[in-house]
Amino acid sequence: MQIVTGSYDSHSRGLATELARYRHRVFVEMMGWELQCKDGLEFDQFDRADTRYVAARDDDGRINGCARLLPTTAPYLLAEVFPQLLNGLPAPCAPDVWELSRFAAVDLAQAAASPLGSYSSPVAVGLLKAALAAAAEQGATRVITVSPLGIERLLQRAGFRAHRAGPPVMVDGRALFACWIPVA
Repeated sequence: MQIVTGSYDSHSRGLATELARYRHRVFVEMMGWELQCKDGLEFDQFDRADTRYVAARDDDGRINGCARLLPTTAPYLLAEVFPQLLNGLPAPCAPDVWELSRFAAVDLAQAAASPLGSYSSPVAVGLLKAALAAAAEQGATRVITVSPLGIERLLQRAGFRAHRAGPPVMVDGRALFACWIPVA
């Protein structure tokens, strides 16, 4: 597995397009998220110049994992779209807290690839470790993320010290929660 990190501008246009296509396949086509996309590419208002990306590639060079890191000092997914997951607490806004979003570790070359079954895969664990290291390079001491409830147990089983920022909330028929993960 090869890990690539950087901003949108630091990646080649080809890699940025591959990431957007991968995200579309995973989040829109496989998971059924209703996101506004154009030409099979998934980008949103949080894909900006200050956004950091982490991509995993398999031995053949295909993307098989992605993560997005956003500073909480600018608009981000949890604060703007899912504030109800914080149980009435204010959304974090600090230079040492970054949001981890659009995390996936799905090998699209596998016929039976499943986004939900791949969170505890070696690629997912390696990708999460790389994302936490990339966040640390930006000065983060912890990340916060919006996750399906089942991820909590997988994170703990993989050795991450994740904990809830608030109780799970049903959103569009799915139990979601905000999750803190220390970087170190």
